[in-house]
Amino acid sequence: MNNRANIGAELVPVTEADFETVASLAATIWHSHYTKIIGMAQVNYMLARRYTPENLRNYVNSTKQWFELLRVDSKPVGYCSYSLTKNPGEMKLEQLYLLEAFRKKGLGGIMLRHIEAEARKRNIRILVLQVNKRNEDSIAIYRRAGFRVRMEAVFDIGNGYIMDDYVMEKMVHGSLL
Repeated sequence: MNNRANIGAELVPVTEADFETVASLAATIWHSHYTKIIGMAQVNYMLARRYTPENLRNYVNSTKQWFELLRVDSKPVGYCSYSLTKNPGEMKLEQLYLLEAFRKKGLGGIMLRHIEAEARKRNIRILVLQVNKRNEDSIAIYRRAGFRVRMEAVFDIGNGYIMDDYVMEKMVHGSLL
């Protein structure tokens, strides 16, 4: 574990009992971070769609997608999710979020290294992610972690909103062609 990180950090699979905690964490994190990037209306729209019990339930006991809560000294401070993609040998880092007070302590790195290790255990070659083109701090972090831009993409998410993202990738097992 990174020596800058709190020693009491642990990742635990999300259960139905955690759904309210996850939704609350997401609201706090997204409002503080994404409002300046995509605006309050789009943040609220995305939160309302993404963190429903129905959506979160898809991760419980799944063999193709995983959602984990990061606890520091038993307190939930962040979360991550990842899933297999339709492309053989590829996994997607879907979400990696931390409360602002817990950033720059090595905790995001713990989550990222955990996801990379989970990919390698499954013999996954490539880890991909999407990040908003205006999310400069996160892009810089992913670049430092070895990700590169694969492509630019615009996704229509409904209600007149789009996600204008970079799709980034990192080789976690083997080498990129």
